[in-house]
Amino acid sequence: MSEVRMNRRRYLAAAGAGAAAALLPRMLAAEAPPRRRPNFIFILADDLGWGDLGCYGNRQIKTPALDRLAAQGTLFSQFYVAGSVCSPSRAAFMTSRYPSHLRLHGHLATHEQNAARGMPDWLDPQAPTLPRLLREVGYATCHVGKWHLGGGKGAPTPDAYGFDVYRSTTGAGETWNEGQDPMFRARSTALFVDEAVKFIEANRERPFYINLWTLVPHAPLNPTEEQMAPYKQFGTVAKLPYRTPYEIYYASVSDLDTQVGRLMAKLDELGLADNTVVFFSSDNGPEEMAIGNARHSGVGSPGPLRGRKRSLYEGGVREPFIVRWPGRVPAGRVDAVSVLSAVDFLPTVCSMADVPLPADLKPEGENVRDILTAAPRPRVRPLFWEWRFHVFGHPSSACPMLAIRDGDWKLLANPDGSRVELYHIPRDPMEVDNRAESESEVVRRLSEKLLEWHKTLPPGPTDKTAGRNDYPWPGTAPAPAGGPAVRRPK
Repeated sequence: MSEVRMNRRRYLAAAGAGAAAALLPRMLAAEAPPRRRPNFIFILADDLGWGDLGCYGNRQIKTPALDRLAAQGTLFSQFYVAGSVCSPSRAAFMTSRYPSHLRLHGHLATHEQNAARGMPDWLDPQAPTLPRLLREVGYATCHVGKWHLGGGKGAPTPDAYGFDVYRSTTGAGETWNEGQDPMFRARSTALFVDEAVKFIEANRERPFYINLWTLVPHAPLNPTEEQMAPYKQFGTVAKLPYRTPYEIYYASVSDLDTQVGRLMAKLDELGLADNTVVFFSSDNGPEEMAIGNARHSGVGSPGPLRGRKRSLYEGGVREPFIVRWPGRVPAGRVDAVSVLSAVDFLPTVCSMADVPLPADLKPEGENVRDILTAAPRPRVRPLFWEWRFHVFGHPSSACPMLAIRDGDWKLLANPDGSRVELYHIPRDPMEVDNRAESESEVVRRLSEKLLEWHKTLPPGPTDKTAGRNDYPWPGTAPAPAGGPAVRRPK
């Protein structure tokens, strides 16, 4: 065997080349610009049902843009908001706090109405908020569209919560005056997208965060004839002398979809799509036709789920959730296993943006970035809900006052221990098979957690039917789906 020898000079030259080769990647990395943080666009619809989009199984409403968004990202089928009406739900996204801890038990209204329900007039501006955390590390932040976190005399404007730019419809900062234009709601989503596009174009060289919160399909809806044209078969073809609720509602959702598509096209045009995380969801379930302003249009679909807006059953708090982040969130995936919540939003977005949470910020949700970008897993923390007031509409929506989702089980009950209902959600998403009597150990375990959580909530007045919501069931009739007998209010 021949022996290869290397003299000192050749050895040093080779060693030097090796060292240089080893140093080169580090030198290049040092010279390379730091990775830019991702942009975020959070599109939040208003009163959209879990079953209103084609990608969630709707075969009547045309939603090609949102269906495409889902195909380009991941669709989650077990996503929950933290409140069954507007203001509480929105506050949870912003703060990672359960709304009852913020004393937001219902929608924000007049000072007199808020006081009667033990509520403030606006979200506490001292509460930690996602846009403020992002702005502190250099994000440009924008809110456009519905606000409903406080308005009127003395109300903080959205910049108090961390937004650089804002334009709303509810008296918070620069506003659109919906009352001056009867067709405003029909055009509103297009106007909101116009504002978002202006902001993106002005801030394309830096990371940005946008809340784009729509008005539709919240009633009253008044779509244009052009918007309703694809749905003539539901009314005018049948020679009905009026516009049907289906024409009105379906047209409004389709226009929302059209405008989302326009926004996505702009991201492509500007070369920003690959570094922009897009979230789509809604604040709560679809409105009841029993509510006056929705009698002409309240046909939103909760899919196969029980309950609608205001209810703690699945149809009131389970919503669409679509996430697109090319190259990071898997495309074409449907996650029917993971249980996600609005209280997870703040810690998850901060993780995506590499923004550490302040030591004194105690999120009530959890960081689910790994679920969004990798694979399903069981959640660590249970989810909680409270609804103190009357549930309008069909008797099947009338729920107990409290609810908890822990693992596969969901328990609903009143604080006094009455009206206990237990459902295995993966097997029974319609909540028709009350397992409270046969699963006593699960009831005991979840009841303890739920009542301990309830003790942490601030006290406040409730209406005369609060916590019962069993008034529609006459006499001593059993609760729906074979549940325990309903106790009548005293």
